[in-house]
Amino acid sequence: MKIKNQVKLKPKEREALQQLISKGSEKARKITRCRILLLTDEGKTDLQIMESLDVARNTVKTVRSRYLLGGLETAVNEQPRPGAPIKFSGRQKAKITAIACSKPPEGRNRWTLRLIADRVVELDMVDSISHQTVKRVLKKTNLSLT
Repeated sequence: MKIKNQVKLKPKEREALQQLISKGSEKARKITRCRILLLTDEGKTDLQIMESLDVARNTVKTVRSRYLLGGLETAVNEQPRPGAPIKFSGRQKAKITAIACSKPPEGRNRWTLRLIADRVVELDMVDSISHQTVKRVLKKTNLSLT
């Protein structure tokens, strides 16, 4: 009986997977994907792989289909995740930093995070920004007001 979507690893691929597993410095998910491919190559069923590695059937199917469609690298490595969209451009962050380094407003000894946030909105650089966001932007440039 022919197994649908059967994985047949080349000797070099098998060796590469075993090295990744034995190295011990890879992420657990990557090692799990390596083990899925090795067990699939040995002819284990989805159910056997699921039980031995404690993964979902969908995980086994996904890894196997990614191998068949894109090869070893595609199957083993993480797909990029979209993440949250960038809220502030590099130029906007630079302007926030420039404001923090500039002369404080009249009657003030120094800038506060809230004053910077208010100034950024006042200059129409952004619609709104919290003082905590200003703090994070400044922290990334090693500039701290606190």
